[in-house]
Amino acid sequence: MLSPTADAQVKDSLVATLNSNVNSLYPGRGTTAEEYNVGVLLFNGLVRISEDLKLEPELATSWTANADATEWTFKLRDGVKFHNGKPFSAEDVVHTFALLADPQLASRARSTAEMVKTIEMPDPLTVKFVLHQPYGSWPEMLIERHLKIVPKGVSMDDMLVKPIGTGPFKFESYTPGDKLVAVKNADYWEDGLPKLKQVTLRIMPEDAAKIAALNAGDIDILWNVPLEAIKELSASQAIKVDPVPTGTWDGIVMKNDLKPFTDVRVRQAVLKSLDKAQLVQFALFGQGAPTHTPIPPNHPFFDASLPLKPDVAGARKLLAEAGYPRGFEITLNVPVGRPTRERAAVAIQQMLKPAGINVKLERVPYSRWGATVAGKAPFYMDGYLSRPTIDTATYPWYHSSGSWNKQMWNFKSERIDAVLDKGRLATSEDERKEQYKLFQKYAVEDVPGAVMYVINFATAYRNNLQGYRTHPYSWMDLRRAHF
Repeated sequence: MLSPTADAQVKDSLVATLNSNVNSLYPGRGTTAEEYNVGVLLFNGLVRISEDLKLEPELATSWTANADATEWTFKLRDGVKFHNGKPFSAEDVVHTFALLADPQLASRARSTAEMVKTIEMPDPLTVKFVLHQPYGSWPEMLIERHLKIVPKGVSMDDMLVKPIGTGPFKFESYTPGDKLVAVKNADYWEDGLPKLKQVTLRIMPEDAAKIAALNAGDIDILWNVPLEAIKELSASQAIKVDPVPTGTWDGIVMKNDLKPFTDVRVRQAVLKSLDKAQLVQFALFGQGAPTHTPIPPNHPFFDASLPLKPDVAGARKLLAEAGYPRGFEITLNVPVGRPTRERAAVAIQQMLKPAGINVKLERVPYSRWGATVAGKAPFYMDGYLSRPTIDTATYPWYHSSGSWNKQMWNFKSERIDAVLDKGRLATSEDERKEQYKLFQKYAVEDVPGAVMYVINFATAYRNNLQGYRTHPYSWMDLRRAHF
């Protein structure tokens, strides 16, 4: 019989949970957090972001820009190999961005790839991105979940079945509804990493089953802990619960082109009626923070001077000015299977009542949400994952040309357009901070919709696991994980 010490030394495989199937093994087509987790295991990008939200070189070693930030030159890491033995070089970067820009692949990162006019290759270990317009935070953009480098010379048909990257683990097998298995990449470019020989991602949609498996020691990491289970799991001596703040948010969509939300005073009244601190407690069990926009309170650009407390008297006054002295009735659509939004909707119904807005809740199955509610209903709940930069977290939702804005609230504010354009082009941190503080001020005055809070993300793991921390972008970085 092995001693406890010897037993710990021979444990070199890890089991973690995912909530649902992985629909695409090619990272450029990923749409879910489950798929992004596989991407981090098997692939690398040019740049990554740490758990402390610091940019780090990954397949790039350094980068520089010209004076107006229209050209960005990246030096690439020498001696890196793909899982099939092919040396990594500049041609793989060019190939990756060409794939992302291909309309037939329908990548969510296509708009990012289309920001690139050309990619030049001065030598095999240098790439120069020539952009269509200045972009001061281009390196930050490259941490995006879809922008993992894939090898030139491997067909998409093969990539979708057996993905090949440069990441710390190599793809072994995938059984939908059961598990994905990855094994140690013995040729990985970071010295001494990874420390594990095998990672198994088990598909476990049921919360109760996951919690029981963690308590029994059948799994090592419970990914995406239900917020209501954090308190219970924290009481266990054998388990570490690790929640972190994120930029993931829930909000209320008010269609600006449909009555009564064509009138900004009505939208302001809804916003003023919300007690966001109470929503954090009720919907998130305290695991989050109130905010004005997708810019979270832990961001250096967050404007803490703007009020977050409700003003019901002010809301009633605005409604009277807008022609609703007795308020109005409206239906709020709520997605079934999104528990934070379901809980928030119940609280919002009560919060809007004193202002004279009588809300009827209509729960819609998520299978019908896109066809019947999203982008169509005048008043509904929605939510979005953290984005990699402050520009990508704001521009698509608040700029009049933004892709999400056009699908959601159909909002236009010339002054918000102007500050977002300036923020996108700014090359100094001070200038960017000034523009994004103005953006927040205008957003709470012009009110496209109501962002209520940002949500903590938590993982829980057995306390014999070392070298692992919860990542704010919800992926599991297991390079340093060991027992």
